Amino acid sequence: MLACKGETQGQEEQVTTPTDSVGEYGTNITLAQPLATASASNTSKVIGWPTERKPIAPAGYHVEKFAWGLQNPRWIYVASNGDIFVAESQTQGASANRINLFRDTNGDGIAENKSVFLENLNRPFGMLALDSVFYVANTDGIWRYRYHLGEVKIMTKGEKILSLPAGGYNNHWTRNLLLNADSTKIYVTVGSGSNVGEHGMENERRRANILEINLDGSSERVFAAGLRNPVGMAWEPTTGKLWVAVNERDELGDQLVPDYITSVEENGFYGWPYAYWGKNPDPRLNGRREDLVAESIIPDFALGAHTASLGLAFSTSNGFKAGAYVGQHGSWNRSKLVGYKVLYVPFEKGAPTGAYSDFLTGFIADEAKGEVYGRPVGVAFTKQGYMLVADDVGNTIWAVVPN
Repeated sequence: MLACKGETQGQEEQVTTPTDSVGEYGTNITLAQPLATASASNTSKVIGWPTERKPIAPAGYHVEKFAWGLQNPRWIYVASNGDIFVAESQTQGASANRINLFRDTNGDGIAENKSVFLENLNRPFGMLALDSVFYVANTDGIWRYRYHLGEVKIMTKGEKILSLPAGGYNNHWTRNLLLNADSTKIYVTVGSGSNVGEHGMENERRRANILEINLDGSSERVFAAGLRNPVGMAWEPTTGKLWVAVNERDELGDQLVPDYITSVEENGFYGWPYAYWGKNPDPRLNGRREDLVAESIIPDFALGAHTASLGLAFSTSNGFKAGAYVGQHGSWNRSKLVGYKVLYVPFEKGAPTGAYSDFLTGFIADEAKGEVYGRPVGVAFTKQGYMLVADDVGNTIWAVVPN
């Protein structure tokens, strides 16, 4: 899993500021009409990374192989002591169902130490490491284990503190965790079990939500609803507000519906499945729940339709510009591949400026053939100040290190 240091990348960062009101990215957009283009099925073909290739970072950064040879590394969690945890799990096939612990002792972006921290899980994703407890969000529930910060392996038997609805449309099996500022509440993401409620909304109970629970799993309540597939959660560092990345619905054409990041209002409703991008009714729902359509909140920043925007991290290092970094896993429901990158959204005074730029690219090998080297998902910042990106189908964790 160890690598040689990479060369400095030469890509110049191009920041885009929308110049008109039509588009799929930004704070103020004008939406395309439903089915202005036919709904496409264009799944990418993963060919893996050639030895000599890496993702491309802007000038001023270089990319390292932090770790490789993994089995579908999907999510990254950095503990307060700097330990780096990676959940290996996948949608289909033989999921590894384990969590690995990595340490980079000299801060060069390459892990020197790896250990299997916890295994025999059920599609693990979100993680939390407290001083005496470790939490894991399996697809069907949250478990906690007795643990002392710094331990390299869980040796105790876990306790299931909350059951969650399992399964779901495409990749909506992921359950993420985020601790609040005073360590009294845990926020839990649960994606929808369908595209737009086509199996009946009675099957969507406790889904398409961010839940809030106590540390022992009690006092569950819906903190925010109507979020089709919320995945990445993070605290915006200036305001302390909760933000989330949301993977929006399919089959309305190439340009609908934009994925987004948004601040999360307590008790807010964000439209799914009845409306999108505020109060725009989904035509497939035939005017149902007009009361909820009227309540639907416009998200803060659009990230492009079908980009599968899942990862979210705010910069915590002087080596990175202030703002949000979004892992875009990449499209299947669009005639041309979109996403397959880490996108940067600048923030000022706790809010997006309206601009955006590509940050980490090079995942698409041949667009005409639909071939990709890998697909970025989770994004995190280490205590040493560099970025980590989980490339699940590339079976690699990439480090983006300031020069």
